[in-house]
Amino acid sequence: MAALIPAVILLTVTTLACLVCGASTGTLVGSKTEITDVKRNKEVQDLGYFSVEEHNRRLRQALKGMAEEAKFVEVVEAQKQVVAGTKYSLKISATQGGRSVMFDTVVVVQPGLASKVLLSFAPSSQKIP
Repeated sequence: MAALIPAVILLTVTTLACLVCGASTGTLVGSKTEITDVKRNKEVQDLGYFSVEEHNRRLRQALKGMAEEAKFVEVVEAQKQVVAGTKYSLKISATQGGRSVMFDTVVVVQPGLASKVLLSFAPSSQKIP
């Protein structure tokens, strides 16, 4: 029983530290937060480029090169959510067939594994201004 006391104290201190850190940033683990200044955020722009390239790769594979590929322009909006890694919801401006189009994408990044996974890529209901 006495051997458990240090473990309980450590667990309590760790939990309190996590709560204080989360409270100081004003966000809760699992809640979505808006990413500001996305046009100058290299990580977000790189994730947008990755999303378009991965989507094009999947299209080529599924349709044997018969689909018109999108060309990345920029990420115009982004949110992130801490899950098992970080989940990014991106609104991407691209061109396809010479016209401007918007896509909504979701990418999960797991830094410890150095992996990125494209979860969804779909035309956006929002039009280009």
